[in-house]
Amino acid sequence: MTSYVPARWLPGAHAMTVFASVARPLPRPAARRERWELPDGDFLDLDFLGAPATDAPALVILHGLEGSSRAAYVRGLAALALRAGLAPVALNFRGCSGEPNRLARFYHSGDTGDLDQVVRRLAAARPSRPIALAGFSLGGNVVVKYLGERGDDLPPEVRGGAGISVPFDLARAARALDARGFWNRVYRERFLRRLRQKALEKARRFPSRLDAAAIRCARSFAAFDECVTAPLHGFASAEDYWVTCSARRFLPGVRRPLLLVSATDDPIVPGETVPAEAARANPAVTLVATEAGGHVGFVSGSPLWPRFFAEVRAAAFLAEVVRR
Repeated sequence: MTSYVPARWLPGAHAMTVFASVARPLPRPAARRERWELPDGDFLDLDFLGAPATDAPALVILHGLEGSSRAAYVRGLAALALRAGLAPVALNFRGCSGEPNRLARFYHSGDTGDLDQVVRRLAAARPSRPIALAGFSLGGNVVVKYLGERGDDLPPEVRGGAGISVPFDLARAARALDARGFWNRVYRERFLRRLRQKALEKARRFPSRLDAAAIRCARSFAAFDECVTAPLHGFASAEDYWVTCSARRFLPGVRRPLLLVSATDDPIVPGETVPAEAARANPAVTLVATEAGGHVGFVSGSPLWPRFFAEVRAAAFLAEVVRR
C-alpha cells in the first residue's frame, strides 16, 4: 500500500478517528509480559508479542496518551511487524500497564529516558541485533525527540523509527483540544477523565507533591499540565513543558531514517503544525502527509476488511530499515 485511499464509509476526520479508536478489529497476537525494574526504584511493564524468529530484529512500539500495549493500533502494528519478520515489543509508559507505578512521577510527551533504558537493555542482551522504534501520537513525539536529541549518539543497534500522528507542537495540540466545540470536548474529557483519576491517586499517595483540589478543577490540558505534568516532572510551567518537549524542534538532529505519517485533517494535531519544511531539510526524514486520515486513523478498505495505511506503511519502512 504505497498511497492512501480513505475509506468512503467513514466520512470526515472524526468518523475516522473514532472508528480507529473504539470500533476497529483487534488483532490478538500472544503476549508475554515482563516487568523491568528501573534504577530509580520504579518499573516498566513490556509485552513481547507473538512468536518471532529468535534472530528477528526488534521493534519497540510506544502507545499514545492514556493508551497501553493493548491498544488496537499497537496490536495492529505488531501483527504487521510479525508478518514482516520483526519481533515487536510494546512498552507501557509508567502507570499505563494496569497497575500504578511506584513513584510520584509518571509519563509525558518528552520522557525519553525510559525508552533509552529499554533500547540499551535490548542492545546489551543481544549486541548487533537491529532495533527499530515506532510511536503513535504522544509515543511518536517521544520517538522523534529521542532520535533527534541524541543524533549520532545512539546505540548502533538503533536503525530507525516511525511516528504516526505526532503532535509536533504540543502547545498548539493542547490549545486545539482545549478549544470550544462538541468533538473537542469529547476528546478532551476522554483523556482528562483518566488523567485526573491517576493524578488524584498520586495526590493521595504523595500529598506534598500535588494539589488535589486543583486536579479536580482541571478541565483543560493547560490546567492539567500546569498543576500535574509540569510540577511532577521538573518543568517551570505547562508552557515550558510544551516548548521543551515538542518533537518539531528535534527534527534537525535526527540522523537515523525516520518515517512520519500525518493527516492534515487531524482533529487533535492541527494540520498547519506538520513540519513539511523541516522534514524536507533533513534527508533522514521521510514525511507522508495525507489530506485525510484523522488522528491515528488512516482507515481504508471495506467495513468488513478495513486496512490501516499508516501501520502498513510503517511496518514496511521499518522492515526495510533494519535490513540495510
